[in-house]
Amino acid sequence: MTTVPASGTLARGVHRLPVRVYYEDTDSSGIAYHASYLRWFERGRTEMLRTIGITHTEPETAAAGYFAVASMDIVWHRPARLDDALIIESRVTRLRAAAVVLKQVVVHPDASLCTASVTAALLCPEGRPRRLPKGWHDQFLALQHEAETA
Repeated sequence: MTTVPASGTLARGVHRLPVRVYYEDTDSSGIAYHASYLRWFERGRTEMLRTIGITHTEPETAAAGYFAVASMDIVWHRPARLDDALIIESRVTRLRAAAVVLKQVVVHPDASLCTASVTAALLCPEGRPRRLPKGWHDQFLALQHEAETA
């Protein structure tokens, strides 16, 4: 039996985080609420950052600032249902001076359930946009390149 770490896996520029649809994620018919997808996407982005060494609780990250979602475009294709085992895929698709654009997908073994394009901007501790530190920019660029060539 293969054990997947709680932070998911990163391979070929794509981060994959397993999640399960719990009762708290659904309505009375067992269909996942639309807001549940937002939480799953947030977890996917956070764990992708953690996997490349950017954690919200580290002093270096706090000094650099914090990421905030600046825009999100979501398309729901099919519903997730109670007890479904899903994978949240996250990949870098574009870099800007102070932001990273990701494609995120909720994957069920049978189909993609939901796709999103998310722009996460880096804000300084005072809340203004700030350039990505060079090390972070280089890490995101490497992930983007890996995903494009995989």
